[in-house]
Amino acid sequence: MINKRVKNFIEKYKLKEPFIVAFSGGFDSMCLLDILIKEKYSVIAVHLNHNWRGQESLQEEENCKKFAANNNIEFYSETLTDEIEHSETAAREARYAFFKKCANKFKSNVIFTAHNFDDNAETVLYRIIKGTGTLGLQGIKEVRDNLYYRPLLTTTREEIEQYCRQNNLKPNKDSSNDNVKYKRNLIRKKLIPLMKEINPNVIRAVNSLSDIAEEDFKILSNESSDKYYIRELLIENNLDYDRKKIEEIKQFIDKNRDSKSGKIMSLSKNLWLYVNNKEIKVIDKKIKSESIVEINKEGIYNFDDKKFIIKKYTDEIDVFPKDSEYRAFICLDSENLKLRHRLNGDLIKPLGCNGTQKLKKYLNEKKIPNHMKDELILLCNDKEVLWVAGVGISDKIKVKDKPTHFIELRSEYE
Repeated sequence: MINKRVKNFIEKYKLKEPFIVAFSGGFDSMCLLDILIKEKYSVIAVHLNHNWRGQESLQEEENCKKFAANNNIEFYSETLTDEIEHSETAAREARYAFFKKCANKFKSNVIFTAHNFDDNAETVLYRIIKGTGTLGLQGIKEVRDNLYYRPLLTTTREEIEQYCRQNNLKPNKDSSNDNVKYKRNLIRKKLIPLMKEINPNVIRAVNSLSDIAEEDFKILSNESSDKYYIRELLIENNLDYDRKKIEEIKQFIDKNRDSKSGKIMSLSKNLWLYVNNKEIKVIDKKIKSESIVEINKEGIYNFDDKKFIIKKYTDEIDVFPKDSEYRAFICLDSENLKLRHRLNGDLIKPLGCNGTQKLKKYLNEKKIPNHMKDELILLCNDKEVLWVAGVGISDKIKVKDKPTHFIELRSEYE
């Protein structure tokens, strides 16, 4: 029965393999992964060890690894550092950052998460308690960002546990799921049992409310509303909100929608709302990397999650890239170059200019949003910037006759 639902879901969205499965090793994800394996789909199981429960977390990761090996499928895992805050929000943000990394690494456009029917009801109840609107009542979406898919969303937790028993699966039992200091566990363990005393079918009733809310929203959203858009933005990023928060955001947008350089507003510890005269979006404010890599000869260099390539020019390379590309032909006679992010006092000599100018002014003229400036990767000679990857090169290394070198910046997984 569940197998057929999963197959119908894949056919409904015309999903293409390989599929990445977010694999905690618990009942839900083990059920989903087992079904995909039995149906002969090409899958990669990915596991993020949150590193919260010491030996228990290590054992869960090992169980996942063994399950994948026994079923002859690829397995990939990472472990979070102790620096990550031990909170539901921080854990969620870390998970989705990990999933995106896996999508790039394995060149997949499909990440399956094993959210189920009960999870959806718990999410809706949580939002009601926090104060939500019609959009929030819709609960968990089957598809998010055209990347995350939830094929078990119409399957109950009871059905999933029954499948695991019938197929002799031995899922991980996360002890933190019993800890009611986490709000969702409190809803599951305390609130829902009380609600069942009033209505034994409360899970189905809440999900019915979610379906009705989705239908109503489709009608209401035809009357274009900034507030509905803001709600959708917050819910997509798993952010709590109320009427006051929505009104604050609306005022911020109205005030800054004509800004050329853009303005940012804090939404959570790591997420910010960015507004300029062209777009409104949620951005992830990352800690500025202080990585520095010395470039002293031709070759391939790793920098953060990128690869920097520098090689001698050959006649085989003859198509000059645009400034906005992450490739460039240059004439280079400098040594002791470095790859890094921007620093105070950086200078650059723009193409066609006689003198240098501050890098900050150069980036402003190139209309680079403030929140992106610290992420730019620079090829430098001391304080002088020779190349801003994806933005432009210095006049000092421009090609006058014939290039000496070709440089390129790529994703780690290309």
